[in-house]
Amino acid sequence: MSRPTGRVLTLLDLLQSGGVRTAAELAERLGVEDRTVRRYVDRLIDLGIPVETVRGRYGGYRLGPGHRLPPLMLGDDEALAVLLGLLAGRRAGLTTAAGTASETAAAKIRRVLPGHLARRLDTLLDSLAVTPGPAGSPRPDAEILLTVADAVRHRRPLSVRYTDRAGNHGERRLHAYGIVAHGGRWYVTGADPDRGEDRALRLDRVTGARPLPGSFEVPAGYDAADRLITGFATAAYRHEVTLRIHGTPEGLRTRLPPSVARVEETQDGADPAADRWLRVELRVERLDWLPPLLASLDRPFTVERPEELRAAVTAYADRFARRARGEEERGV
Repeated sequence: MSRPTGRVLTLLDLLQSGGVRTAAELAERLGVEDRTVRRYVDRLIDLGIPVETVRGRYGGYRLGPGHRLPPLMLGDDEALAVLLGLLAGRRAGLTTAAGTASETAAAKIRRVLPGHLARRLDTLLDSLAVTPGPAGSPRPDAEILLTVADAVRHRRPLSVRYTDRAGNHGERRLHAYGIVAHGGRWYVTGADPDRGEDRALRLDRVTGARPLPGSFEVPAGYDAADRLITGFATAAYRHEVTLRIHGTPEGLRTRLPPSVARVEETQDGADPAADRWLRVELRVERLDWLPPLLASLDRPFTVERPEELRAAVTAYADRFARRARGEEERGV
């Protein structure tokens, strides 16, 4: 590679790091004069790379938005970060409906890597194990995802076409407050202004989204992720369960995260690190998984409701007691 060509590529690398770079700074980094920097900038512009000139006391050059992605100059660490990010997103299920996009992007980056770096990355990726996300999780449409994100940023109302879990189709207005990726799925949280209710919609069930005139304000202190997780724990299910468990909130959260249960203090001013009685509320479709989970906590607990769970816990304890005595092996 000739030295002028190498310097032009180095200039592109410097501009891609972001911000405005003065001509003097670039000249010093490249080891050339200011007028040579201007010539290199003109060469990048001739190649279709959108370099902008910034006027003023703190002016210089910066990389502007263009109709196509300019060539990327990636170092070893940067290439590794990009490929690992693509791999992790694909394995965790956090991709859009165009599911091959992450694969083709990774292939393009892999194809232009120097041989020594490609071999090192292949060695890492071949030895890397990543736990998969939910199998077969549906993905949102990329254009819908971007439309909703734009509405979140600019606080513009949306009209969305949505299919609920019962298969009912409808169109509704939405004030989108935030987007959350959770459990291999994408969600938008916000409010339905017509009904005055909070909303959390799965984006893969949104089949259309278009901006509407007007604007809205996001409630002060609103946390989209917290709203989504709290909504999971308080959603309407077949059984409403209330327990009192002796322990610490931190200890219970290892097995009962916020998306599953609400944990409330029952003793004001208690030492956060000390065991005490905590009130735990869950809403669940099935009760059969709760007895073994409560047993795994190995903490004193009381079932306040429902009666069916109290019976299930008693039956589970009796069954384990019989196994411990070996009665089931003897056919007792």
